[in-house]
Amino acid sequence: MPETVPRIDDLRRDPRLRVSVPFPCGFARVGLSRWVAHEKTGFGVVYDLSVNGARVMSPLAMSIGDTLALSIRLPKQPSMMSVDATVRWHSEHTFGLEFVSLSQTAGQRLKKFLAQSGIYTALQA
Repeated sequence: MPETVPRIDDLRRDPRLRVSVPFPCGFARVGLSRWVAHEKTGFGVVYDLSVNGARVMSPLAMSIGDTLALSIRLPKQPSMMSVDATVRWHSEHTFGLEFVSLSQTAGQRLKKFLAQSGIYTALQA
């Protein structure tokens, strides 16, 4: 029998929400890459979101392993949320982020947003 390669969706720990209305985010490179990168800050659009990461489109080029300080304002929420994230994959102007540092408050807000979107119906906010 031929060995099958798992789909990326099968490798995810948490379900990912395709946001119905993509929303903007801001980011800045942190760590060593901020000193060697020509463009250190930028803006992007969040298309997919989970409790552990996001898919972002931006005109800035990213490399796997880049660490970003990400600012997100979730739809229908009044304040920004700060998250540290690492670039896990990239393709042209789209890249996948894994959240590596998320405050308890930010995590609760994110879970509440996802629950209201119907993806985490079992989670309590």
